[in-house]
Amino acid sequence: MSLEINSVNTNDRELVSRAQEGEASAFEELVYRYDRKVLGIARSFTNDPDDAQDIYQEVFLRVYRALPGFRFKSEFSTWLYRIVMNVCLSHKTRSASRAHTTLDATVEPKLDDSGEGRTSIARPPAPDRAAQNAEIRASINAAVDTLAPRERLAFTLKHFEGYKIREIAEMMECREGTAKRYIFTAVGKLRKKLKKLV
Repeated sequence: MSLEINSVNTNDRELVSRAQEGEASAFEELVYRYDRKVLGIARSFTNDPDDAQDIYQEVFLRVYRALPGFRFKSEFSTWLYRIVMNVCLSHKTRSASRAHTTLDATVEPKLDDSGEGRTSIARPPAPDRAAQNAEIRASINAAVDTLAPRERLAFTLKHFEGYKIREIAEMMECREGTAKRYIFTAVGKLRKKLKKLV
């Protein structure tokens, strides 16, 4: 089914107004315009495709519910990205809470603290490039996961999504200096964690 709305000639304001009046195709067009960006931010933030999908669905559900009350005090995109930020941050809080309650039941030690036994595992003499890249990606993702939620969000928006500091500050509803501090702190922590990769 093709949408009747020409997205090149229709701006967000007009689409929002039509969606507020109950026009389903206008809301569908808004989702279509922003779905990749929302999913991209969610994926960068969670590093887990299932969690990213959960965030994506929750974001657009919240947008649908709150859209009738949107009063154009900001751009629609800014309002949408604030919802994305809030959903990502609340998802991180819920995930941390779940992990904390199940930690004792799921974690089993595999090696002693000295690392004894590692040398007995046969390692291929020259791992192929794909395996190396996967290992590096996993290390980066694990390091990003250790950041505080707001640091992680600011870092993700800047370095994975390419937003400017001004845009990040607006989305996160903070001052530009605060957004810069989040990013600077995140970069410092990641440098320490990933020192052995460089």
